[in-house]
Amino acid sequence: MNTRIEGRRGEDVAAAYLIKKKYKIIERNFACHFGEIDIVALDGKTVAFVEVKARKNDRFGLPREAVDKNKQNTIIRCANYWLYKNRHTGVPVRFDVVEILGDKINLITDAFRP
Repeated sequence: MNTRIEGRRGEDVAAAYLIKKKYKIIERNFACHFGEIDIVALDGKTVAFVEVKARKNDRFGLPREAVDKNKQNTIIRCANYWLYKNRHTGVPVRFDVVEILGDKINLITDAFRP
């Protein structure tokens, strides 16, 4: 299966999971010149920037391990641009990771900070 299709499927699973957790999805696949954010959502009054990582197994490590410092910095830069573009300055912000390993879903809230 194509990695883009697999990635989209993982994001669909993550979005459905977040909705069950009472997140309100604002935007998916926000792209800018810095990179991309998989999901932008509201968790109460907090804007959550969510990175989705899915793997069939842990042969190459846990999905969350792929959100390294470089990926975090990219997400933070994109998030700052999203906040500026959408005039959401001064709102609470959080960076979450949805880790999908096989059929298991793990939501890591406040996974990293700027």
